[in-house]
Amino acid sequence: MLGNHGRSITLAIFTPLAIGLEKLRITPNMVTVAGTVISCTLAVTLLASGHLAVGGLALGVVLFMDSVDGVLARRTGTSSNFGAFLDSTMDRITDGFVFGSLLYWAVVGLPDGAVRQVSIVAGIICMTAIGVVPYVRAKAESFNVVAKVGIAERTDRLIVALLGGALTQWGLADWWFAVGLVWVAFASCVTVGQRIWVVHRELRSA
Repeated sequence: MLGNHGRSITLAIFTPLAIGLEKLRITPNMVTVAGTVISCTLAVTLLASGHLAVGGLALGVVLFMDSVDGVLARRTGTSSNFGAFLDSTMDRITDGFVFGSLLYWAVVGLPDGAVRQVSIVAGIICMTAIGVVPYVRAKAESFNVVAKVGIAERTDRLIVALLGGALTQWGLADWWFAVGLVWVAFASCVTVGQRIWVVHRELRSA
């Protein structure tokens, strides 16, 4: 949802930055890889060590700037299939590090009890969804079916998970950490179901 409605905003914000990067001869693929390296480093060093608020805010800034490479590619006329492929691949890596770090913290950082158990189960589902949600869409496209539906896009899932962790560290109950992961797990499962149904409907009618 946020990903669809925020593109015009990010275009207005990041165009000046893209102009500066263009002058420095920095390519969109460089920006993509650099953003992934920074995101993964922040996830491992901050989220996995329990600095959920600082880590969430830092990652939020980096992930918000994820659109810079696309803006730069359009400005420089260097948009390509490989660029789209690289961007999608780097997104999967970033998601893996973020949710993997949150899952690690749930295992080693939360006190034993219901919150910890729920967080671990939800975290495992989230880790599975990282691969399944985009795979269903990509596989559908191999059958010429567009399956972009879903109650929550990648941006929404990351924001909710990171916000849940931040609220916990800001003094609210540990349940907020679990709630964030549970919502992402639920939304991911629903999204997979929605996309499977779209593919089933389209292929059956064809």
